[in-house]
Amino acid sequence: MDFKTATDALFERVSHEDLAAQLGVSVATIRQARLGVSAKSRRAPPKGWQLAVIQLAENRIHNYHQLIGEMMRDPKVGKLLNGSNEAA
Repeated sequence: MDFKTATDALFERVSHEDLAAQLGVSVATIRQARLGVSAKSRRAPPKGWQLAVIQLAENRIHNYHQLIGEMMRDPKVGKLLNGSNEAA
């Protein structure tokens, strides 16, 4: 795996759009639910938000495990883990 592919996977994030899609609501609803309690346009969080957050977090964990596995299969990484500086 090259540097760009590995770091693209590492830097991937969950967006407002991802959470909105998971919950079947608009992005505006997510943004308004995230406003401070004193904000006039604040909304209550969508129903089921806790499960949606858990599912999205589990997806990220799964993706990171895949990234780690791919990186660990690289012989150069194995050399680095065994103390050899020749792999870089």
